Amino acid sequence: MATIEECRAALDQLSRNMAQAEGEVRAAAALDRSLSCRITDLDVTFVGRLHGGAITDVVALPGAPRDKAQIRLTMSGDDLVALVGGELSFAKAWGSGRVRVHAPLRDLLHLRTLL
Repeated sequence: MATIEECRAALDQLSRNMAQAEGEVRAAAALDRSLSCRITDLDVTFVGRLHGGAITDVVALPGAPRDKAQIRLTMSGDDLVALVGGELSFAKAWGSGRVRVHAPLRDLLHLRTLL
């Protein structure tokens, strides 16, 4: 089972990947939205902001998120680490229910290029 530190490192890596992206991926990462990533097996939620092509102001909070972010992800810590590490396909994980995404339809259309 992935630790909180490993999950935080995966989110930091995702942010770095997004900041270095080009083209359509860079445009999708340019959204300005609140973001949460609920790690179910650790009972922790990382909250932050998708802004300027990166994930900023990330804080780990115990339990479920207090406020609903505009973009909400839910998954296990192992799945987060595997997704960012390229060992797990987002499409497969989402299609099988291992990863859940809650966001407005317009944002989902932009985010699909990131994931």
